[in-house]
Amino acid sequence: MNRSELILLGITAIWGFTFPAMKVSLDYLPPILFLAYRFGLASLLMLLVFRSKVLKKETLKEGFIVGLTLFFGHGFQIVGLKYTTASNSAFITSLYVVFTPFIAYFILRDRLKPRDVISLAVALAGLYLISGASLDFNYGDLLTVFCALSFAFQIVLIQKFGEKDYLSLAFWQIFWNFVLSLAFALIFEPFVLPKNPLPWLGILYTSVFATVIAFTLQVKHQRNTKAHKAALIYSAEPIFGHISAFLTIGEVLSLKGYLGAALIMASIWNEIRNHR
Repeated sequence: MNRSELILLGITAIWGFTFPAMKVSLDYLPPILFLAYRFGLASLLMLLVFRSKVLKKETLKEGFIVGLTLFFGHGFQIVGLKYTTASNSAFITSLYVVFTPFIAYFILRDRLKPRDVISLAVALAGLYLISGASLDFNYGDLLTVFCALSFAFQIVLIQKFGEKDYLSLAFWQIFWNFVLSLAFALIFEPFVLPKNPLPWLGILYTSVFATVIAFTLQVKHQRNTKAHKAALIYSAEPIFGHISAFLTIGEVLSLKGYLGAALIMASIWNEIRNHR
């Protein structure tokens, strides 16, 4: 790994620890309102730290497009978390690694390989098991699949817009995510100002570390690697997610769940072998 890829791995660890933080916060806040707090605080912090450097107009449109994928990705993820476990969410979210080559084929014209199709088939088998070995998918797990698709689009679009100013692109994607989340929350959810410090800790962690620091470093350093390779580095996220869920809220999977998780990870490692 080069330096940029090591930094992307560090970002992955930060993202892994967001799953229990968000899961606990949902006991106190509606899901999209949590995102509005998270991305609103993150936008404010970026403005305070970087000031006019982040307000470049040439990345406004690209930032909106990427921000839209982030809004759908985080929206599907956090609503899904209400109906599934933090560990399931982490492993299913990681399917973006398998989806990324297919999205890259249509947007970047990257060539697909037979192993990409094999990886997808194995990953779907893992999804079937981790969701309880039933075709009647858990609602939360199904939403998290849509989350993974949205994040696959985000990874490919970051690659597509890689020549743009990374700081302003990072800001605009976070800002537009905030605007969309706030609008949705105000229309469809009750407004809540939590009195318990726990959800505020979740908002603070996800805003500062998982958003301002992580997304800024992602946009800066992902330019120094390929989209599929970045997705493979991010594939460690469910491992960090499950470890953090076990350590903080005591979550464990069923035997079928662990087998499903193993298949998902096997599909991801097959992709790593594919693109090495």
